[in-house]
Amino acid sequence: MTVHVRAYAAVGPKQPLQPTEYELGPLHPNDVQIQVSHCGLCRSDLDQIDNRSGTVPYPLVAGHEIIGMVSAVGSAITHLQAGQRVGVGPICSTCLSCQYCADGRDNLCRKMEFTIGGGRRGGFASVVQVPAPYAFPIPDSLAPENAAPLLCAGVTSYAPLRQHTSANSHVGVIGIGGLGHLALKFAAARGSEVTAISSSASKNDAARRFGAHHFVVSSDPEQMRKAAGSLDFILSTVDVDLNWLDYLSLLRPDGKICIVGASLGPINVPAGLLILGQYAFVGSAAGGRAVSAEMLEFSSRHRIWAETETMPIAEINNAIELMRSGKAPFRLVLAHE
Repeated sequence: MTVHVRAYAAVGPKQPLQPTEYELGPLHPNDVQIQVSHCGLCRSDLDQIDNRSGTVPYPLVAGHEIIGMVSAVGSAITHLQAGQRVGVGPICSTCLSCQYCADGRDNLCRKMEFTIGGGRRGGFASVVQVPAPYAFPIPDSLAPENAAPLLCAGVTSYAPLRQHTSANSHVGVIGIGGLGHLALKFAAARGSEVTAISSSASKNDAARRFGAHHFVVSSDPEQMRKAAGSLDFILSTVDVDLNWLDYLSLLRPDGKICIVGASLGPINVPAGLLILGQYAFVGSAAGGRAVSAEMLEFSSRHRIWAETETMPIAEINNAIELMRSGKAPFRLVLAHE
């Protein structure tokens, strides 16, 4: 059966997305088709649309925070049914048989494929077709517009907190945006003592509403001095280059800084400083299937979701300009008709 798709495609860097139409290929035995209802707009979508990496093939149909209803299932699929609500994040395929997949770290699989790019089309389309293992059932308690960003921003902030922190940890979060506000919610719900770190004092009230116990203005040397040596773990959610020495000063011995915001610059710190404090810099790449499913269950149980503003998919170019100008709310979500 031929499936007709309506979508919005990027045709060149920083150019308006254009309406486009195409037909989906055959439904493979291990795939599902999903009628998209909502799709979050992520900063990495903008990076792809603007060809920040210099490797993007156009035309590109982006969108990797997808919520929708299963409209068809492949012949080998038994765990999903037509009419079931599911979500798809940034990863849509792995080998499911290598060491990393067997260990539940399929986000590190060498054969991993992303939901957008490489010939795949994402959620800025009316229908997507993906391997069924990466279509996650969405708990009924999560509204689609609030759940969509959990598929990327949610698991990206949840996974490193799960791996590196506990209820006894003193956790700092740099940036109170799309990733950061969810990180604050997750860290607080896990029982950690949470410090929000922002260059803007105006984020104080919001950060505390999201669960922060303390607030530090990073541009205020006195506040940074008072916070020195207070944190076990810092999650950096911003995509700008920082003076990392300032943030190392906030750590206790054996502390870690984890980077999930993809800044382009190098990390320049003296090796001796890392040695003396036994500090570590680590990165975290989204999350595998098990962690994604766990994050959705945790979010449902603790009533955690993204703070969003919904716009019709027809206004996608306005939404992109809001994000590009820095005027977007914590998360924008596009709603299909």
